[in-house]
Amino acid sequence: MKLALVHDFLSQFGGAERVVAVLHELYPDAPLYTSIYAPDRLPEPFRRMDIRTTFMQRLPFVHQLFKLYFMIYPLAFEGIDLAAYEVILSSSSAFAKGVRKQPGQLHVCYCYTPMRFGWRYDDYVRNEPFPGFIKQLLPFFLEPIKQWDRRNSASVDHFIAISRVVADRIKQIYGRESAIIYPPVETDFFQPAGIERDHFLLVSRLNAYKRVELAVAACKELDLPLKIVGDGPDKGRLQRLAGRNTEFLGRLSDFEVAKLMAECRALIFPGEEDFGITPVEAMSCGRPVIAYRAGGALETVIEDETGLFFDEPTPAALVSTLQRFKFKLFDKSRVRAHALKFDKRHFSRQLAAFVKEKYEEKFGR
Repeated sequence: MKLALVHDFLSQFGGAERVVAVLHELYPDAPLYTSIYAPDRLPEPFRRMDIRTTFMQRLPFVHQLFKLYFMIYPLAFEGIDLAAYEVILSSSSAFAKGVRKQPGQLHVCYCYTPMRFGWRYDDYVRNEPFPGFIKQLLPFFLEPIKQWDRRNSASVDHFIAISRVVADRIKQIYGRESAIIYPPVETDFFQPAGIERDHFLLVSRLNAYKRVELAVAACKELDLPLKIVGDGPDKGRLQRLAGRNTEFLGRLSDFEVAKLMAECRALIFPGEEDFGITPVEAMSCGRPVIAYRAGGALETVIEDETGLFFDEPTPAALVSTLQRFKFKLFDKSRVRAHALKFDKRHFSRQLAAFVKEKYEEKFGR
């Protein structure tokens, strides 16, 4: 089959970009179309891909201000010419699924969530450090983008959601059913260690909506050692809130993160994510997870077997669960065995089989 990959943007390396890397392994001859690409911000394997960008690549300071160009992305993706391909496989949390499909083509969308900043504006933007007048004006600019997003969802033949939570949103917002294939986790890379240290661990971009301050405040109150991996615009505020036993490590290599995970007492996961690969990586290391009871964590963490939940997004609720954690024992091999269900090989087999099935249904071969 002649297949093209499409992704929203390549200006940072996160969970979605890890999925793109696995998609490229599945379809190594497929070009990857995207709005913008910053090679210095992505791992070396991306430099070996056939990556094709849009006119947005030439916009001033686009890699620094890529979120502020949100009104331009629809034009960029609608301008991509994919007429030469039978299959479009888009990887999208916003704009990539808005590419124009020609008659006779098959479009499968691997959807991380319907446009979060549009459809979940309060959760995503409310705590961001934007001036008040910007927060008041943004909804008016986002309304036409939301209508564009809902309208172009009709051109997607098949949605694949990363979790039941996202499948429910796709149904509610687009009125569409979707298959569920969980994102890939490198369980061979994230392995248990023989050493267990005293620190708790948090790995996250330091954005306000990630709720990192819950872990900072709770560990300060209990005087627990907390190591925070990641960087972002909320770092300064979090450092001011932190206690003496909280350490900000910044961005680290995957090897350093895997070592910290394997040796920590538990991973703290205070945000509400659409899936959340980080908890599964920690469980792959045999370490339990302390998570907010919402979002994708409900599908990856098993209470009292692979971790514990706290029920309210407040420091007090997390404090209570951390106190309960002191008296819990977790079987490292059992925690890892659960994580293996999310291994990259399962993802690759399921996604390849899904695309092949839909291709054969449409083209009869």
